[in-house]
Amino acid sequence: MTEDFEVSQGKSTGDLGREAAWFTAHTLFAIFTLFALMTVMWLFRPDPNALNPKLLATVLALLVPMVVGFVVTKVTTNDIGSYVWIFGLIIFAVACVWVIDLPTGPGLCEHCTLVERLWRTFFDFQHGSGLMGGDGPLIGAWIPLSLFGYAIGSKFALSTDE
Repeated sequence: MTEDFEVSQGKSTGDLGREAAWFTAHTLFAIFTLFALMTVMWLFRPDPNALNPKLLATVLALLVPMVVGFVVTKVTTNDIGSYVWIFGLIIFAVACVWVIDLPTGPGLCEHCTLVERLWRTFFDFQHGSGLMGGDGPLIGAWIPLSLFGYAIGSKFALSTDE
């Protein structure tokens, strides 16, 4: 009786379970790719206050997972990797709520507006907000960018198969 149970769009629970497992795997591929990229950059010991390494990391956080997403989707031939951008959006939204809830005291972003606080925390590499201990770009920009890039690469791999 449970074998006849259909959930959504004619998919069985087994199909949905496999899709969830692939979604998790693709998400982990994208995040591990970013962490491998960050490890390689860390080995070169860039100046933590310099602008160019942070800009390079931002660009590579999008491009390198895009290439990995393309290759993994070509090898696995499933379309689930093109949906990991959703998790990137969720991470970005959670990070935004986190930053908005952080207390500001005397310091760099004491009188910032909400938008300015988010911008300075995630995207302003020279005049950061001082919130999140300097990890704002990693959590709020680079992780979501890696997931977006992975999804774009995966979608591009699917479009070249047609």
